[in-house]
Amino acid sequence: MDIVESKKISTSRRFWNVIKNGLFFHGLRNRLERIGINIMPYYWVEEEVLKCEEPQIKGNVADYKLRNLNLEELALICKDIDNFILDDLYEDFKNCDICIGLENNKEIAAYMFIGLNDFNFKHRKLQILENEAYLFNMWTFHSFRGRNLAPYLRYKSYELLNEMGRDTKYSITEYFNKSSIKFKNKLNSKHLQLYLYIELFGTVKKHFLIKSYS
Repeated sequence: MDIVESKKISTSRRFWNVIKNGLFFHGLRNRLERIGINIMPYYWVEEEVLKCEEPQIKGNVADYKLRNLNLEELALICKDIDNFILDDLYEDFKNCDICIGLENNKEIAAYMFIGLNDFNFKHRKLQILENEAYLFNMWTFHSFRGRNLAPYLRYKSYELLNEMGRDTKYSITEYFNKSSIKFKNKLNSKHLQLYLYIELFGTVKKHFLIKSYS
């Protein structure tokens, strides 16, 4: 089945989504990173600390199909997103073990990556055990936002991982990314530590532990 490119939305609506979801500072940080300045506070998160109920999406759940995605499909549907860097997508796909998404009428509505092995995050090596997984880069396309798809897709990834014996799930959430914090809270996630990462012009590259949560 051929996948079609994602629908576009107006600039004004996209800008409002950025403000509403607390992504202004998130976007500002990304732009500073392009000139060599990266100051990134982030949480190390354990997801679904307690078993959660399946999130309800807005609309008919039967209209969405969960499936694996390949790199060719991802590149097609992401290539026209404003400020989207395809090289980052290729790197994420190379570093993941599983990429899953929700399909709606031949259109990909949301996707995410799953890592099952040790990985490097900003020059910091993080160990993943045999019963663990690392979840990263959840993305819901603009025309599908507001339907509660992110927590629904995440929940489906939990089911998949539990079947594989991976019952402990971790992720990283940027401090200013309110939308990510919100949807993970719906799934009984817990902040374990707060870190600050600083990188200056490719020379200074440091992670600082700011706070541990009991």
